[in-house]
Amino acid sequence: LPALDTQSDGKSFKQLREECLQEGVLFEDPDFPATESSLFYSQSFPVQVEWKRPREICNSPRFIVGNADRTDICQGQLGDCWLLAAIASLTLKKDALARVIPHDQEFDNRYAGIFHFQFVHTNKEIVFNSLKGGSTMEAMEDFTGGVGEVYETQKSPENLFSIMKKALDRGSMMGCSINISSSAESEAKTTTGLVKGHAYSITGLEQVNYRGRTVQLIRIRNPWGQVEWNGPWSDNSREWSYVDAAEKKRILQNSTDDGEFWMEFEDFKRNYDRVEICNMTPDSLTDDTKRHWEVNMFEGNWIRGSTAGGCRNYIDTFWTNPQIKLKLEDADDDDDVCSVVIALMQKNRRQLRKKGMDLQTIGFAVYEAPGDEDHATKDFFRYHGSKARSKTYINMREVSERFTLPPGEYLLVPTTFKPHEEADFLVRIFSEKKAGPPPPSLPEEETDEEKFLRRLFEQLAGEVRKTAAFPSARKEIKFEGLTLSTCHSIINLMDVDNSGMLEFQEFKVFWEKLKKWIMLFLSFDTDRSGKMSSYELRIALKAAGMQLNNKLLQLIALRFADANYDIDFDDYLTCIVRLENMFRVFKAMDKFKRGSANMNFMQVWFTTASHPVMVFLVSSIVPTLLN
Repeated sequence: LPALDTQSDGKSFKQLREECLQEGVLFEDPDFPATESSLFYSQSFPVQVEWKRPREICNSPRFIVGNADRTDICQGQLGDCWLLAAIASLTLKKDALARVIPHDQEFDNRYAGIFHFQFVHTNKEIVFNSLKGGSTMEAMEDFTGGVGEVYETQKSPENLFSIMKKALDRGSMMGCSINISSSAESEAKTTTGLVKGHAYSITGLEQVNYRGRTVQLIRIRNPWGQVEWNGPWSDNSREWSYVDAAEKKRILQNSTDDGEFWMEFEDFKRNYDRVEICNMTPDSLTDDTKRHWEVNMFEGNWIRGSTAGGCRNYIDTFWTNPQIKLKLEDADDDDDVCSVVIALMQKNRRQLRKKGMDLQTIGFAVYEAPGDEDHATKDFFRYHGSKARSKTYINMREVSERFTLPPGEYLLVPTTFKPHEEADFLVRIFSEKKAGPPPPSLPEEETDEEKFLRRLFEQLAGEVRKTAAFPSARKEIKFEGLTLSTCHSIINLMDVDNSGMLEFQEFKVFWEKLKKWIMLFLSFDTDRSGKMSSYELRIALKAAGMQLNNKLLQLIALRFADANYDIDFDDYLTCIVRLENMFRVFKAMDKFKRGSANMNFMQVWFTTASHPVMVFLVSSIVPTLLN
């Protein structure tokens, strides 16, 4: 794989290394400085830290000698067992390891104080901001792009061994841990040689013949490189004397004090509390002998006033959340249902954590799809229960669950727990058989011009961002004096012959449209406050004959809603008129009904230019209708 950009200035590993070699300096990473902040977010390090280059520690350092092995990983004083457990599991997947740690780097004549590692940017984060304390699951996901499942052993399904064995055969990575009841128990050793609050790697699952019966065994590794289980099936336990030598060779049993040990699966469930499984995406490994998961991905966001509807407890806004259609066509090979793993991940939260913003509380629900509807309404969710859902809403980076569902069409609704909570998210759907992809969304990639404008905005915004982003709320419908902007938009729509005047036929069409728009607005303004909720905008626009995707709805809500997520009549009218004008122009340009149209600059300008001379006429008509 080519070297990825590693810094905000967009330079690649090779470019940075060449610059350092030419200048005769060793690289210093501005994104991961040699300071305490790289080890902790807020607290100070308990001991004095001295940062050294490898050659300041030993004369002939080596990065990797021979092949990387799971027993090479040994933890020091830093509390990064979560990361090392993931790395140990990664060494079992040679192709994935080579992808994460490219081979083109050593302490030779090309050494410039810089090494590079390639993570799968499912959440567009590339730096482990704090090494002390973390999640093994997150590290495994960042290494591979896989999707995580978590099982509590005390509440696990009866076929947990089968699930874990199946996942390992497919190339999945696994870890486990023992819960603690207080911080004092963190990394406390038990009498059986296990460590509480500590991350372990799961490196094997096997069945052996033991005295005429089949025993399920699990192999676990402590990243310390020592301190092992001392119960049944430990390194030198008597149980191994009853196992055939060929069996022991097959499962690579040894008695080395390397932190790795076997134990019976039932003992494992009694002693360990949590199992984390990271299922690999199909493109993570190239070993054709393994079966892989099919995967679909969907990116979206929760935006206040349009698509941040909260969970099912908030029925009035729940339906406004993004909705993802999923079609499961074929049952699993060994069953008449479809196995599905759904993972909902918050994006960019590590970066936001540095700004004091915590993780949102997230979850999701799955419904049977309501026919051909593009977006289910409030009434659908009021009268239909979910077919599957996340066990709980929790403030973690990712929430994932495994389900078995009959073949069919479904609606996946990812949400925050409360309405109006904003975040970007990524949904990944893993299935044994190919599932229908979600509907295409607008491309996220910014053009060069948009990037320039964004940079200009960042320079100019400054303290302005601290001011209110919405105009003050109006108390009632305006019976007189629509804004100039609204009047301009109405003229643009109705002056189809571009004469700068409304002919009688144009006036009649406008009159009928305006009556319909007013009645539509009043149907949502139930308390006669002169406003409608921005969350109701999707229904209002649909009733007016316009169906928009989430991206456009979010932009419209940001433009027209006030601080309370309400839209007054003037802004509502501006919005609906401008949209209708856009639809009209597009249909006129799309002569062959292909769903696309090409326009030059003059055509765009001519079809959207305002006609100030007609403003007075429009501002006089509207109060007549409202009265």
